[in-house]
Amino acid sequence: MDRPDIPLNALRTFEVAMRQGSFTKAAIELRVTQAAVSHQIARLEDVLGTTLFQRTSQGLVATDEGRMLFPVLEYGFDAIARVLDRLDGRRDVEVLKIGVNTTFAVGWLMPRLEGFRASHPEVDVRISTNNNRVEILREGLDMAIRFGTGGWTGHEAIGLFDAPLSPLCSPELAAGLRDPGDLGQLTLLRSYRSAEWPGWFAVAGAPCPPALGPVFDSSIALAEMAAAGTGAALLPVRMFERHISERRLVQPFGFTVSAGRYYLAWPSDRPVTPAMASFSQWLSAHAGEVEADRESIEDRPDHLT
Repeated sequence: MDRPDIPLNALRTFEVAMRQGSFTKAAIELRVTQAAVSHQIARLEDVLGTTLFQRTSQGLVATDEGRMLFPVLEYGFDAIARVLDRLDGRRDVEVLKIGVNTTFAVGWLMPRLEGFRASHPEVDVRISTNNNRVEILREGLDMAIRFGTGGWTGHEAIGLFDAPLSPLCSPELAAGLRDPGDLGQLTLLRSYRSAEWPGWFAVAGAPCPPALGPVFDSSIALAEMAAAGTGAALLPVRMFERHISERRLVQPFGFTVSAGRYYLAWPSDRPVTPAMASFSQWLSAHAGEVEADRESIEDRPDHLT
């Protein structure tokens, strides 16, 4: 028996619900009621003869069938939109949505992004910043720049460069530091990664004092607190070269500890578009220049007290 025609509106509703991770948010985007979204999803499941979502106490959870269908639909709807734009007489521009770790965006990407835009006017880059917690599919992104160790399940990832951590503080506080153990006199500002300070003190060969300072989920916030003289923050030095050159922050000791790398990641089952390929090649080339420059900021005497 032939399968009934699959309603396009139901497919579109599923794509939005999957991307938003919520029937309520999907209803807002589509400007319909939540009941209408539920009806379209139920209709699609009935036609396909399979379940696309599991409703749990934690919210919507896509089934294997739902996860298989979503990237195909998302790519298809994006392709349709691009063709319609061309038929409508608009410039042939491909939108590229990228989630970026805020520290990387402010400290490295944004000063260089104009170079990409100048060389690739056919790509409309849209940046969404985050504190390294990102769900590419759910947030409707194409790619994401993340910090960590790589190996994210279901994703391809290209390593960009390391970002070693070292204590940074205000010049006034740095003036009173003679050896790593002196940092115990200061408030040690912390990220949510609790092993970072003990790891740095181990490299520096000094006992780690109790880290009792406030915990932040943003390196940008840590840097601002450190620059204000609140304490010392363990930060990726490469991302704060401007703060150091302006003497808002000082790196009192040359010891560094590695906590991971920056990566460009995207879902494994997503077709790579021309815009994604262009951005990946551009970013990899510039990241390679960083890796080739072994005279990193933490090794420059003029940046130390």
